[in-house]
Amino acid sequence: MESPTGTDATQLYARLLTEPGRPPGTLGLDWDGRRLAAATAELRALGLLQPTADHHRNEDATGTDSTGTAVSVDTAVRQLLLDADTQVTALVTALRHARDSVDRLHTGYLPVQQRHRADTALELVRGADRIAALLEDAARGARTEALSLRPGQDLSGPALAGKLARERLALAHGAALRTIYPAAALRRPAVLAHVRELTGAGARIRAAHSLPLWLIVVDARLAILPAPGAGPGGDAPVAEAAVVVREPALVALVAELFEYFWSAAWTPPELGPGEAETTDRQVAVLRLLAAGQTDVAIARKLEVSERTVRRLVAELTAGLGAESRFQAGVHAARRGWI
Repeated sequence: MESPTGTDATQLYARLLTEPGRPPGTLGLDWDGRRLAAATAELRALGLLQPTADHHRNEDATGTDSTGTAVSVDTAVRQLLLDADTQVTALVTALRHARDSVDRLHTGYLPVQQRHRADTALELVRGADRIAALLEDAARGARTEALSLRPGQDLSGPALAGKLARERLALAHGAALRTIYPAAALRRPAVLAHVRELTGAGARIRAAHSLPLWLIVVDARLAILPAPGAGPGGDAPVAEAAVVVREPALVALVAELFEYFWSAAWTPPELGPGEAETTDRQVAVLRLLAAGQTDVAIARKLEVSERTVRRLVAELTAGLGAESRFQAGVHAARRGWI
């Protein structure tokens, strides 16, 4: 680090020590106002120049306070340490207060919320602010997966930025994120750029020709649907109302609805090559299909239901851009999956 010896500030400090009690502006230095102001400001920042009682009334033509008393380095150091200690004490106090508040929230209020949610299978939420808070809470709480249909999309910068921030939260927690957009929406540059960012962050995106409603499912424990008359509207329903579903059977039904649309959707070519990764179960299904096994035989071998097999086959067929099971096998072989 370069030594400050010889700088304007050190020269000014030396003059103030030589002529104690004289304001910086009266030392007769051949400096312009800006140069004097910069040197004075540095001394004040270091605590080497303490303001006098009338410093507010002594500003020169440049607006620079021309009064002040030079103090020793020891005094400046003690004051800086005292200020730092005061700040640390305030931070510790604030941290202790925050911890006490968190304890009160968890012990006194969380049980009330949990009882309310346990007793409320369906909840109507009104207002854009409340819906935004609901979506953020859902994103923060996602741990396994977050599924969504997006038939409507707010194209404003703040809306897209807020949505990206929420979905990054879910991805950061390790949740698998799958979203379906209308193919027409991806023709809009703002939406396409947004979707590309999501894909880059680890989300899986597909497109569909049409989607009847917007919906969100989080961790198979929570579903969010538009209230009657709310319309598509993406993250901001037209009627600013949403229904929160917590009943497990209903949430599972909404999740099945999402899977139905997911199986029929495709990876948008605008996002580059199709999804190159498959799960072990999908690879197993492909290999059994290639061996000529029926859905019943595949379900028996994998110990899953026939409906799950049909869903996996439909998902693989759509994801590979195939029109039949046979074509799906050809595409998978070309990619080296089987």
